[in-house]
Amino acid sequence: MTAQYTTQGDVAVITLNNPPVNGLGLATRQGVADALEKASADPAIKAIVLTGAGKAFSGGADIREFNTSKATQEPTLRSVIAAIEYSPKPVVAAVHSVVMGGGLELALGCHYRIAAPGCKVALPEVKLGILPGAGGTVRLPRVLGVETALNMIVSGEAVDSQRLAALPGQKLFDQLSACADSLMPEAVALAQEAAARHAGGAALPLVRDLPCTHPQGEAYFLFAGNTVQGMSKNLPAPMKCVQAVEGAATLKFDEALAKERELFQSLMQTPESRALRYIFAAERAAAKIADVGPEIAPREIKKVAVIGAGTMGGGISMNFLNAGIPVTIVETGQQALDKGLATIRKNYEAQVKKGKLKQDVVEQRMALLKPTLNYEDIKDADLVIEAVFEEMGVKEAVFKKLDAIAKPGAILATNTSTLNVDRIAAFTQRPQDVVGMHFFSPANVMKLLEVVRGAKTAKDVLATVMALAKTIKKTAVVSGVCDGFIGNRMIEQYSRQAGFLLDEGATPQQVDQAIEKFGFAMGPFRMIDMAGNDISWAIRKRRAAERPDMKYSKSADLLCEMGRFGQKTSAGWYDYAPGKREAMPSKAVAEMLEQHRKSLGITPRKIGDQEIALRLVYALVNEGARILQDGIAGKASDIDVVYLTGYGFPLWRGGPMLYADQAGLFNVVQAMKRFARNPRDDAAFWQPAPLLQKLVAEGKTFNG
Repeated sequence: MTAQYTTQGDVAVITLNNPPVNGLGLATRQGVADALEKASADPAIKAIVLTGAGKAFSGGADIREFNTSKATQEPTLRSVIAAIEYSPKPVVAAVHSVVMGGGLELALGCHYRIAAPGCKVALPEVKLGILPGAGGTVRLPRVLGVETALNMIVSGEAVDSQRLAALPGQKLFDQLSACADSLMPEAVALAQEAAARHAGGAALPLVRDLPCTHPQGEAYFLFAGNTVQGMSKNLPAPMKCVQAVEGAATLKFDEALAKERELFQSLMQTPESRALRYIFAAERAAAKIADVGPEIAPREIKKVAVIGAGTMGGGISMNFLNAGIPVTIVETGQQALDKGLATIRKNYEAQVKKGKLKQDVVEQRMALLKPTLNYEDIKDADLVIEAVFEEMGVKEAVFKKLDAIAKPGAILATNTSTLNVDRIAAFTQRPQDVVGMHFFSPANVMKLLEVVRGAKTAKDVLATVMALAKTIKKTAVVSGVCDGFIGNRMIEQYSRQAGFLLDEGATPQQVDQAIEKFGFAMGPFRMIDMAGNDISWAIRKRRAAERPDMKYSKSADLLCEMGRFGQKTSAGWYDYAPGKREAMPSKAVAEMLEQHRKSLGITPRKIGDQEIALRLVYALVNEGARILQDGIAGKASDIDVVYLTGYGFPLWRGGPMLYADQAGLFNVVQAMKRFARNPRDDAAFWQPAPLLQKLVAEGKTFNG
């Protein structure tokens, strides 16, 4: 039973019980409808309380039912809300912990609402590319006012119940309970009071009967629309939210409800919404490892050590400090250690200046950080993360030290971005305890964590790292061992194509602008200037020795030979003013490229933006297909999560693999065949991956 029926005296209690967040799937909706009918028919029952079991009132619709017949099968959520409104007995919503989406719409349909302190309240549908479809855009403005409601609906962000209850004139909550434990007794008392108040037949209060207007009327919605349009760019849902709330303020209730439904249905069919809903499911699926179930208990992580206080080491440390986990950070020299600590504090102080952090919190976090030059100080760490220079000899020296010092059962993690984790594990006598934890720069900001599973990595080590990722608010994706894992193995092919485009006549700014117009946060040349051209130069040198048959443009090496390593040297593919990040076209780079083309005997050609974008994106797709084929990634959606959270792929396109599915894999293969005929490109690479060919032959897609 996903909706339980009990009684407390003359009050019926309907409890949503559909873990983990009491999603309002068909069975739950039917259960609520049946319980309402039962309570209405029982003369001993005077009032009804609706609440949720566990750690939520309700997180809203069951997204697994989207695009299935269950989503529209009666009773729909709209029908359940109508049944509550028509109930002859008062219905009190007792909300706690989480009341979001359809859960909030359900509560808004009740006659009275009582909230526990600390309850998170939201209509987050916009984050899935849709808007509330069961009256949320029409009812919320009636209880909170147009502006507050519109801000909540357009942002999708959660607001604490105490903050909402304190708003002047709000009608969302009739009461705030003293504490979470007293919520139900207070809700039952409120229900009994309501029953007594309406015993004489007085009409029950309905949110639909409340007025909804804005004093500036049309002018306000014009202003709101212009503001939202400028911020939402390629996402249609935020503007539709404005239109729906405008309907709430200008139309009769039922007309506004019909308009909301029309807008909701139109958004459900958009590729942007399909992409955002796909991402929502993909991030949750990424956390599940086929052979590591809930029966595998994670190890306890109370103390963390980080080797290296540079940019990566400092950023990694901040993640754990933010979560209240003590960190010992190790460096080889006092100057490097002091610099690292100063950078961590500077990052925190910047958050204080922006009002995102309080000074006392900074001091609490810094107090959890212990700097040292002595490896002996980390012998009691439960997890040690190495973040030293990306060179196998350096990694070997560190891991041999860790093997000698770390306590039995400690997890030894490497932050390597490309190197073989199995080789690193072999430097120890405990390969089962070694795992890759590839953070992305800046590590204290970027969501992605690639968890690299070595051949001998123990299952409980994986379970521990995946659980820890949630603690430090990272999106973890498991990768097998190969050069570059998922993300950097694919970005190599993307970068190679960018280099070939330069050889053929494109400029760095043209390539960047074309892929940014496609929707990437940053083009390949601005990205590598930020990361450091010398880092990728070192990787290319290693790969050239290991794979001499791999074809590259030489322009990136020529750039590095000029000492142009990127923003840190104020010169890379672009010129930079000292201390500034604005990328300015470089005359020196243009001259270098011109001489390079002449040395190759290439006459530059005009290259269109579409060709640029498709060559870069389909390079990701083809290598992604090979990664799936090799078993490096467990599923196509894992690859998309990596690119959406770590590489700036546009959210509304859903990741490279979903983009290929939506473009049609047959069309993708045809484009690859065209690219293979380009004499300046790498024809061998553009042979479609066997998996891609197989999917086309079978009429299938990467995602089913």
